[in-house]
Amino acid sequence: MANKLERKTPLFDRIIKPEHIVLENGHSVDRPKSRLPLILLIGVIVVYVSMDATNFNIQRFLSRINQLPVILGQIFTPNFSYIGNVIPSLIETMKMSIVGTVVGCVLGLPLAILASSNINKNKPTLLFCRFLLSIMRSIPTLIYATIFALVFNLGAFAGAAAISLFTLSIVAKMLYEAIETIDMGPYEAMTSFGATSLQAFWAACLPQILPQYFDNCLYCFEMNVRASSILGYVGAGGLGMLIRERTGFRQYHDLGMILLTLFVVVWVIDQINDWIRSKLS
Repeated sequence: MANKLERKTPLFDRIIKPEHIVLENGHSVDRPKSRLPLILLIGVIVVYVSMDATNFNIQRFLSRINQLPVILGQIFTPNFSYIGNVIPSLIETMKMSIVGTVVGCVLGLPLAILASSNINKNKPTLLFCRFLLSIMRSIPTLIYATIFALVFNLGAFAGAAAISLFTLSIVAKMLYEAIETIDMGPYEAMTSFGATSLQAFWAACLPQILPQYFDNCLYCFEMNVRASSILGYVGAGGLGMLIRERTGFRQYHDLGMILLTLFVVVWVIDQINDWIRSKLS
């Protein structure tokens, strides 16, 4: 009966007003007071503190918001004659993405094996590998690119190295989680007949995780093409340097051409990857 009464109670009354509900046996219960006012108060305080800490000025925002349609209008009318300058940087970006993805995916496989609790029974090594992967994943690609640009000088090599390290951490993380869900029966049978752990993994486990491994590699390649396009902001080569240059000169028509080219390339890669995934499944 109480449930029926609650269903008939308007939503506003249930949130705002405490109610006195009479049950069939004559007893009554009071609905707890809503915590919505307290939540709203905390939310307002958090927003105010955040705005104050970031020097957010609502008056400046409203006075400059009219510039947004002007800039977007220039970006969405790209300068097609600028395509000749975009292609070399685009090719460099693609090279960085391909090299970084391949190196990271190849190195991620053995690290994933070492981080899998059902394969690696050495607890210290297991914990160290997982701790290392956690640290590597927590650092953005842009920070890696900044460090490698200082170590290896400016250029595409620093970008490829940054992408490789970040891809390694992502692939190894997703892969060791997949390894821990596979059927270990064939692996244990092979090891009981004298096969080494590597031989047993290669024959019994690898076929089970191979489709997911390739899927993770394709996903990372899609992600790396987008990421590598901004690494030039720290001197790591590719489209990022061109984007920074055109933005600094306020040449938004040229910037629109860069973004349009990047959009087309990413869309084509997505379509190719979807086709490959359909063949793997």
